[in-house]
Amino acid sequence: MKRRSRLVALPAVDGKQYGYRVYAPGDALLADLFREVWRTTARARSRSWGLFDAAVIRQVG
Repeated sequence: MKRRSRLVALPAVDGKQYGYRVYAPGDALLADLFREVWRTTARARSRSWGLFDAAVIRQVG
């Protein structure tokens, strides 16, 4: 399965929105993409909110 690039944008407590690029198979679930970003940002102590409903996920490439 070909891996595709997606942009996952999460709102943050400072009013900004932070974007993260995720590479995943074309049939990956949106929840899996969100979980991958949230796991990465949680380690970095990001100010991003972990709200799936507030995430914007778009295919980039």
